[in-house]
Amino acid sequence: MVERTREERRRLAYRWATRLLLAAGAVITAFGVLLVVAAWTEDIKIDGAIGKANAEVTAVSANRTVVRFYSPDGEEHTPETGVLYPADLRVGDHVQVEYQQDNPELVRVAGRGVFVTFLPVGIAVLAAWAVLAPATWWVRRRGRAI
Repeated sequence: MVERTREERRRLAYRWATRLLLAAGAVITAFGVLLVVAAWTEDIKIDGAIGKANAEVTAVSANRTVVRFYSPDGEEHTPETGVLYPADLRVGDHVQVEYQQDNPELVRVAGRGVFVTFLPVGIAVLAAWAVLAPATWWVRRRGRAI
């Protein structure tokens, strides 16, 4: 069995730490891209069979905003997953919504779309890299100094 010196073990640890930091950045970036792609595909589904209605905001929580609206056939819909792009909505607000006629559970605030996701996702990814890039640089520098 080959015995490694203390310096070799430390260099190896720094190398793995660098890889781990870069992998974390890649995962965060991939999740951001997937989030935007998911919003885009849902918008495409809604645009493919679009229905429009007036809705009332019935509940607002940290993870979803629930609305109630009526389709042209008079049926009441309250999507359990909430409405897409709910920024600045409060309970009791009345908003125009667009929904997929084939699936009224898929609903978004009218006039909003995937472009609304670019800013928050972009900021989150940039913030992650603003922390990870200097940390990676520092770890690599320390690993080379050994």
